[in-house]
Amino acid sequence: MLDSRLSALGQWLGALAIPWQLDLDSLAPASADASFRRYFRIRSTKANYPTLIVMDAPPDKESIEPFIRVARLFAEAQLNVPQILAENSPAGFLLLSDLGSTTYLDALTPNNADKLYREAITALVQLQLASQANILPNYDSELLQRELDLFPEWYLLRHLQMNFNSKQQDQLSACFNLLIKNNLAQSKVFVHRDYHSRNLMLSPHHSPGILDFQDAVYGPITYDLTSLLRDAYIQWPDEKVLDWMIFYWETAREVGLAVPPDFGDFFRDFEWMGLQRHLKILGIFVRLNYRDGKNAYLKDIPLVLHYAQNVANRYIEFKPLAHLLAALH
Repeated sequence: MLDSRLSALGQWLGALAIPWQLDLDSLAPASADASFRRYFRIRSTKANYPTLIVMDAPPDKESIEPFIRVARLFAEAQLNVPQILAENSPAGFLLLSDLGSTTYLDALTPNNADKLYREAITALVQLQLASQANILPNYDSELLQRELDLFPEWYLLRHLQMNFNSKQQDQLSACFNLLIKNNLAQSKVFVHRDYHSRNLMLSPHHSPGILDFQDAVYGPITYDLTSLLRDAYIQWPDEKVLDWMIFYWETAREVGLAVPPDFGDFFRDFEWMGLQRHLKILGIFVRLNYRDGKNAYLKDIPLVLHYAQNVANRYIEFKPLAHLLAALH
C-alpha cells in the first residue's frame, strides 16, 4: 500500500476529513477487480455513512468519467447504486456510499436463490425500462467482433498454443458472424455488461446493490440476463435457470419491453447471446493471467467452457464450434 497514489489519495481524503467526518487511520483495502481500479473502505462518524468507499482509478489507465456518468444515469432509474459523494476526476479518486461487503456470490444458497434472483431480475427490468438511445455507447458489430476475437487470440493461440488451419478459421468466422447477426437483431436496451453475482450486493433495503457498471452500453436485451443466469462464477440447475428466464420474460412482456412474443425465440436469443459472452470471457480470463498477472480467474474457465459447449451442441449452426470446443477438454 506504500505507493505514490496512496500518498496522493491520503492527501485528498485529508481535505475531506472534516466535512465527511472521516477516520483517516481506518483506511483499508476493500476489494480489487479485473481492471486497474482498486477500492478502499474508510470509517466515518456521520450517522448516515458509518463507512464509505474510496475508488482509486489511475487516470493513465482508465478514466472515471464513464463510472460517474453511468452511476448518475442508473440512479435516475431508481436503482441502488453507490452515491458519488466527492470526486477528483483529474486524479482518478471518488468517495462513494458503501453498499456493504456481502455479494450475491457470498450470500446465495439454494434456500434464498429464488428470492435474490427475482429481485435482481426486477431491478434489471427497471433498468431496461429506463433505456434511451444515444446516451450510452452502442454495442455495435465492431465491439461484438473485438470481443469474440479474444477467444482465438488469447484462449486458443496464447493459452492452448493451438494452431488451426484456414478451414477452421473460416468456420470460426462463420459462427462469429451468425452470433453477431443475432445479437444485433435483438431489441436494444441499457446493458450493464457485467450483471452477475460478484457485482450484485445483498442489501437490507432496495436489494440488490449494483456495482461495476462503468462499461455500460446500449445493446441486446438478453445480454444482462445471460450474465446473471449463466454466471461464470456460480452454476444453477437448468430447471431453476429456466424458471428465472420465464419470470423475466413474463415480467418484461407485462411492462412492454420488446422481448420476442414466442418464448422459444427468446430462449434462442438468450443462448446465442450467452455463447458470444462466454467465448469472450474465455479470452478475457486468459488475458488477465498472461497480460495482467491475475491468475485467479483461470479456475473459472471450466464452467465457462461448459456453458459454451452446451449451447454449441444444441444448434446445428454451431456444429464446427462444438467440435472445436470438444477438442479442448
